[in-house]
This record gives sequence, C-alpha cells and structure tokens, in this order.
Amino acid sequence: MSNPKIRLLIATTNRKKLKECQTFLEDLPIQYLILQDFPDYQEVPETGRTFEENAKIKALGYAEQTGMLTLGEDSGLCCDALDGAPGVLSARFSGTGKSDDANNAKLIAMLKEVPDEKRTAYYESAIALAEPAKLIGVVRGQVHGFIVRELQGAEGFGYDPLFYYPPYQKTFGEVPPVMKHRVSHRGKAFLKLKSLLTQYIASVR
Repeated sequence: MSNPKIRLLIATTNRKKLKECQTFLEDLPIQYLILQDFPDYQEVPETGRTFEENAKIKALGYAEQTGMLTLGEDSGLCCDALDGAPGVLSARFSGTGKSDDANNAKLIAMLKEVPDEKRTAYYESAIALAEPAKLIGVVRGQVHGFIVRELQGAEGFGYDPLFYYPPYQKTFGEVPPVMKHRVSHRGKAFLKLKSLLTQYIASVR
C-alpha cells in the first residue's frame, strides 16, 4: 500500500502562489489545500514588522483555526532608495485593493528622480511551517537586482516586470517561470522548506 499524502494548508487565497508551491514541492507526497477550502476561516491580520514575523503569524494563526499543518509565506520587494519600502506592505503598497498595476505605478513614481546606480532592490521571502500551537520552522530566501523605469515583460506577477536581474539581463517579467524559479527569493526559500518538510514527513510516518 502506498503511503497517504500529507495534507498541507497553504495560507493564501492567491492561486498563483499555490501553483508556485506545487511546482517547488511537486515530488513530495502532499495534498494541498488553500484558504478557500475553509469557507468559515477568519482572516489573520498581518501585524508583523518583518516578512518572517508575518509568515509565523499566518502559519500559526491558520493552523490553530483549521487544525491543519500550515505553510505561511510572506514576501515582498525592498528598495534601498526607499529605506526598504514597500517591504511588508508590498501587496497593498497603493492601498487595500492589492492591485499589481497600481502598486507598480506608485513605485515608478516614487523612484522617478532616483539615478540608475541607486535603484538597487531585493525580493525577500520568509516561509513558516506550523502545526496548531507549534512552530516547526522558518526559512528565508533573497534575490538582488535593480528597479527599471518602466514595465518590461508580462510574465510573473507583482513587481516582476520592474525587477531587473543582472545575470539574466532581463526583468523577472521577461523570463519564463522556470528561469525565475531557479534564482528567485521564493525558489531559494522553498528549497530550504523542502528539506524541512521531508524531515517532517519522515517523522510522522
């Protein structure tokens, strides 16, 4: 008899993030759920001041609500010329509507007068894994680049069309997902998470 799959709640309503999770963890015996699978869930406020704090808050909060093994991830873009903004406010930089177009437009406007050599930025991802009332672990990943002056490419999501990655000489919006995943902040964090999950799966079987 084959081993049953581990049920893992991905604490998101973003199906693009779910798809990325499945890509990174595709060869693990996991059955994925997202918040929409729990119609009565209550949104957990992201009150942390760092990506890591928010990841922990989400993982522990939704694990407690659902009784599930839960993955909480928080990520965003940090611009050196803006003292780390948008940072933890990346998804709602332009307001509560979480509009990629509006967020990108605001970032372009705020960096308008910043010279090219000072437009350095990095993406960061923090992922927490938790059971109800028990934090199993937290992992992080970063990727560094520059912010260009106008949108370039239609791949990815969020700030990808503005994030220029020097080794590729393209923005993340101009490369296929497989190339982005190979070097991205989330890809690096998920590589570490995969090791953590493998250990967890072995311990519960």
